[in-house]
Amino acid sequence: MLTCIIRYQIDPTKKAQFAQYARNWGQAIPRNGADLVGYFAPHEGSTTLAYGIYNIPSLAEYEAYRSRLSADPLGRENYEFAQKEGFLLREDRTFLTCVSTPHGAKQ
Repeated sequence: MLTCIIRYQIDPTKKAQFAQYARNWGQAIPRNGADLVGYFAPHEGSTTLAYGIYNIPSLAEYEAYRSRLSADPLGRENYEFAQKEGFLLREDRTFLTCVSTPHGAKQ
């Protein structure tokens, strides 16, 4: 299992637009095959950093998921919304593998 962490740099004057973007992905991401952990917007500290986190079985599954997501009507609409509104200044993806035992799990 891989965890994809998307680190966004957002325009701090457009937090509401980012929140709408996140809510849209909250519907589209699970529908297209990834296990969404959540989207996280600035609250305290940095006003420009936000994150999207989801799990996917493999990089091959990620490629298939991205293809489905780009064909999804809400996915396409959300990409266009981000372009039109200009609230995303930078977007970086990192894929991580969990190497520890989850909190509370028996070893």
